[in-house]
Amino acid sequence: MQLFYNSDINEATQQLTFSKEESRHIVRVLRKKERDILHITNGKGFLFSAEISIASDKKCIATIVNTETKSKPWNYYLHIAIAPTKNNDRLEWFLEKATEIGIDEITPIICQNSERRVVKLERLEKIVQSAMKQSLKFTLPKLNEPIKFNDFINQNSDETMCIAHCEEGEKKLLKDTVKPSEKTIILIGPEGDFSSEEIKRSLEKKLQPISLGESRLRTETAGLVAVQTISLINQ
Repeated sequence: MQLFYNSDINEATQQLTFSKEESRHIVRVLRKKERDILHITNGKGFLFSAEISIASDKKCIATIVNTETKSKPWNYYLHIAIAPTKNNDRLEWFLEKATEIGIDEITPIICQNSERRVVKLERLEKIVQSAMKQSLKFTLPKLNEPIKFNDFINQNSDETMCIAHCEEGEKKLLKDTVKPSEKTIILIGPEGDFSSEEIKRSLEKKLQPISLGESRLRTETAGLVAVQTISLINQ
């Protein structure tokens, strides 16, 4: 199935006009023609089937012929707060793979040791959208604006949160910390780890320190291990 994404489509939509770029892709690259069926999601748990009525590479138009509700294939809510990596490609890799596995929300957090403090959300949104379509999922993860570490843990103080840091101390494995079907927020630090001050602050806010195993992991690898661990806990 070739899946398209359009955030504006809803159950009341009867006809859809594709952008010039998408129209060119549909007609010239995919060689679709009138009466062919396209599959579209709005990223909100819906799958729309649409029949092409005008197959123009400048303005392709399709009529909605069927609407399905698609349940999320995982029964938990996972929010990863991750420090942007110095190499932006690594963060993009994490977003792509996390979306393929299953994630609900992502927040870039700016920490004391962060080497990257500016994040271009528009490009990251495209990475997430592409991964959703490629993996045939119908729920688009929410990508939040970057936020400072202290502000994040303060605004989410009523939630159960875990922090994966590298300092010595009492930590449980993530798989022994989270229960199935829970809403989980996991904080992943930058290349230089969370600072001692941030770790102290997190303990004061009752965050649960966790371990992702014996290996010292890169930021994006740690994030992906957390996503996969939560997925396995819920299988």
